[in-house]
Amino acid sequence: MRILHTADWHFGRQLEGRDRRGEQSDFVDELCRIAEEKDVQLVLIAGDVYDSVNPPAWAEELFYTALERLSAGGRRAVVVIAGNHDQPERVRAAAPIASKQGIVLLGLPKETPILSGSDAPRDKVQVLDGGPSWMELAVPGVEHHAVILALPYPSEARLKELLSDTFTQEQMQLAFSERIKTLLDELSVHFREDTVNLVTSHLFVMGGRESDSERPIQIGGALTVSPSAFPEKADYVALGHLHRLQKLGEKPLIRYSGSPLGYSFSEAGQSKAVVIVDVVPGEEVQEEIVYLKSGRPLARWKATEGIAQVEKWLEEGRDAGAWIDLELHVSDVIDPAEFQRLRKMSDDFLKVQRVVVREETADSASEQRAELSELLPDQLFRRFYERKRGAEPDEKLVALFQRLLNQIGEEEGTR
Repeated sequence: MRILHTADWHFGRQLEGRDRRGEQSDFVDELCRIAEEKDVQLVLIAGDVYDSVNPPAWAEELFYTALERLSAGGRRAVVVIAGNHDQPERVRAAAPIASKQGIVLLGLPKETPILSGSDAPRDKVQVLDGGPSWMELAVPGVEHHAVILALPYPSEARLKELLSDTFTQEQMQLAFSERIKTLLDELSVHFREDTVNLVTSHLFVMGGRESDSERPIQIGGALTVSPSAFPEKADYVALGHLHRLQKLGEKPLIRYSGSPLGYSFSEAGQSKAVVIVDVVPGEEVQEEIVYLKSGRPLARWKATEGIAQVEKWLEEGRDAGAWIDLELHVSDVIDPAEFQRLRKMSDDFLKVQRVVVREETADSASEQRAELSELLPDQLFRRFYERKRGAEPDEKLVALFQRLLNQIGEEEGTR
């Protein structure tokens, strides 16, 4: 069975206020093309299909369009689980209709997939068996069935609700990772030697490398899961949440596919991809990383030689087609008009920040401290503001600072 693993689409998300729907739509086109060209038989989407619990209408339309195209009229299986950004009920809302096309939508960990009836057509994907957090699928033209343990984002509250009927009080008090391990071990009784055995979930696995664009789901490591929590009988573990493509284990093979687009400049320089694995029961898993071309790359520029250096880079076509985070180093405050001219040099500049850098010798630093000691508080404030923002503060802002300073002085005087 050939399986495509993807996650963290975050449809509806922007970058520094810039709309990404064009890039997200291009990704769907590319994904569907890969599924066709690679003859994929099962698609696993491991959570965070949306960026918020209340996504814009166009994001929902794009998601459902992607599912319809990927399912190929019910001949290709598609399994979707909710992530921590998703509203579980929203993800699974269309499950009764989607199930007729071989699409399984699961919002909460305790959910049972809709089973195919005895009259279901044999030329379409069938859900032959299943229960809370697991299913057995048959895909047309594939000799082996797939048994999938599907665990949508298991928050502490959702995990307790799932386990309350089967776990003892002592088991409920185990650390989060141990409870996940115990649950998956119990579910793995459905794995067989003649089936393709898979796990998909949306969580933080110990050793995973984060970026700034993920919303944290672990507090002080409390919701971190050990790689050893996944059953050894699993052939492949398809994870979502972390936006960097990465492998965390070999047996079983544990992977984050990463996000299809860069959603933070902390992801600058990262290549985005989907993972394809070929699994035959009893044989070694074969994997292929397919790098995506549809999203615009992210780049960080640090111009230490001023605006002239930025102009040179633009003339050279540096990082053409990328969204750019520009850090401009200047030796003093620059004219606001000049700064506006800089911002208009390229539509690719999403962030432009100025850093005032002054070379100081030991003598000049001493002289500067002596000079600063003679300045009034409002003058010090002006200097500080200019250094940080690269422009003079508004008089109203200076007046507000002075009032706050006076208020603090009065409060100190009454103590």
